[in-house]
Amino acid sequence: MKLSERLKEQNQDARTGGAAGGVAWSAATTEAGPTPFDGNDNGTDAADPLDALKSRAQKALFNRLGARLYDASLTDEQLHDLVNRELTAVLEEEQVPLRPEERQRLVAVVSDDVLGYGPMESHLNDPSVTEIMVNGLEAIYVERGGKLIETETRFPSEDQLRRTIERIVSRVGRRIDESSPMVDARLPDGSRVNAIIPPLAVDGPSVTIRKFASGGFTIDDLVSFRTLTRSVSEFLAACVAGRLNVLVTGGTGSGKTTLLNVLSSFIPNTDRIVTIEDAVELRLHQEHVIRLESRPPNIEGRGQVTIRDLVRNSLRMRPDRIIVGEVRGGEALDMLQAMNTGHEGSLSTLHANTPRDALARLETMVLMAGFDLPVRAIREQVASAVDLIVHTSRLRDGTRRVTHIVEVDGMEGDIITLTELFLYDHSAAVDADGKFENVIHPTGMRPKFEHKLVDAGFELDASQFGAGALGLEARGSW
Repeated sequence: MKLSERLKEQNQDARTGGAAGGVAWSAATTEAGPTPFDGNDNGTDAADPLDALKSRAQKALFNRLGARLYDASLTDEQLHDLVNRELTAVLEEEQVPLRPEERQRLVAVVSDDVLGYGPMESHLNDPSVTEIMVNGLEAIYVERGGKLIETETRFPSEDQLRRTIERIVSRVGRRIDESSPMVDARLPDGSRVNAIIPPLAVDGPSVTIRKFASGGFTIDDLVSFRTLTRSVSEFLAACVAGRLNVLVTGGTGSGKTTLLNVLSSFIPNTDRIVTIEDAVELRLHQEHVIRLESRPPNIEGRGQVTIRDLVRNSLRMRPDRIIVGEVRGGEALDMLQAMNTGHEGSLSTLHANTPRDALARLETMVLMAGFDLPVRAIREQVASAVDLIVHTSRLRDGTRRVTHIVEVDGMEGDIITLTELFLYDHSAAVDADGKFENVIHPTGMRPKFEHKLVDAGFELDASQFGAGALGLEARGSW
């Protein structure tokens, strides 16, 4: 097949949903087509009188309520009651004959537009959708099964899209306007939101939402998705419980935060944990957890609290473990110092294409702290602080897999030495659904940090590192 024909076929698959198959972190379901009043107002049926009624009712409702829609003194229940009451009055003034089911659906859709997330609401409620991308008024894309699909839904106006963005960011104490035209926020369920508006977004406001599964994923879920094997999951569980410092690396959308959240579930309940994030995403179920979140500057440019500020402050909070959602700047130096000064078992994520690239990025971020440190001194810090790198990748079939588990051995001259303990074979065949059949396998190398796990109550069976499942026996409880 010619390249042009192949690209044309891929584009057609993207518009129709592509081949059937499971998604990376959850099972796939069939996308339901658009229904009346689902927020689709892209001009396909402009003559529909019900669409016109919906538009008029929404405008009248905003005129009647005004600033009360953003009144922080009102609870969600009170706000919903107020909107439903005013909307009923608006429909009575319209004097349009509607069947009871039509009225009920109209009230529900307008309420979603006013109080919810408008055309995004149905995608947020769809468990098969893992990401939502709003490209202004032009299109709304979703990720399903690791593939991007263009939906039929649209925002009818830029005003509604802006109001939806402002509603999201105001709930977490952040703002977005011309002086601060981009923001990171989160939804109540923990889903990550990034929004950017003009003048930075030339073609209109853009929103990207990374959804999290309700209730979160467990290690059993990742095993069932073939993200890793049962034996590898037991090995990682022992490494976390055994207080190794673990760095989760990977590209954008490769599942780093999901894996970090799962690994954190192996931390004992007896440990005091401090989590530090830009926007709170982690969901730890331990009893003793302190969650910290950075803060952007206010409208006067004051009051900013960075990740680095929080990392340094966390050292005074008597943590047993420090979990940094993502290291992207000068906080890398403070995190390494924490790992080297009695806070073993700390976890973090880092954007990188390979484990070796992750170390190079870590060096660069340490230099961003503003200290003119020799490269060898930085590498010695990294080599002594980080014990294990777990690398994730999103494969071309849309699935996320753990592809490398690498031990940081130490220094040889000026070079940090690494030992690959487990590797993914990219030459594997695909199954009937077009998904790669292979999983990560041991390389036969035995980790040098074995003594740390033995001290923590775990034994590794060296004879099983080369072929088959990994033998792991816990002598203690965790």
